[in-house]
Amino acid sequence: MENQYTYRVTASSTTIRSGLVAASGIEPSIEFSAPPEFQGKPGCWTPEHFLIAAVAGCFVSTFSGMAHISKLDFLSLDLEVEGTLEREEGGWRFTQFNLRPRLKIDLQKDCDRAIRLLEKAEKTCLVARSLNSRIVLKPEVLIEEPLLQGAEISIDP
Repeated sequence: MENQYTYRVTASSTTIRSGLVAASGIEPSIEFSAPPEFQGKPGCWTPEHFLIAAVAGCFVSTFSGMAHISKLDFLSLDLEVEGTLEREEGGWRFTQFNLRPRLKIDLQKDCDRAIRLLEKAEKTCLVARSLNSRIVLKPEVLIEEPLLQGAEISIDP
């Protein structure tokens, strides 16, 4: 495995506070704008959403890779990420990201291991580790025991 990788995107301005971002070999290009609260166009992806999406995508891919290696079977993983943007001395910045994974597993015996893997994914997600923001994990594990005919048990650590 290499010790360094480089990722590249291009962005071009299409109108005031808006543009198009692209990456070679990846479709589609994505239209973006500043958020409406910063005089951007409503209904578009924003750089702020891209950052939050990067945290979410990294967490999901990190967890699913760890679960695969650890042989933890899971039925589904849904993640909500909320980023808090605050004005501080020196300007605006993201101060906190709340990660709310909702993991569905089928065996109660896997619950503790599932929570540990969610916590480990939060600690090792390279995008989140690269940010100077607080990361808060609020996991929820749902257990769907096969013998209970679809009944769910919710566990919040």
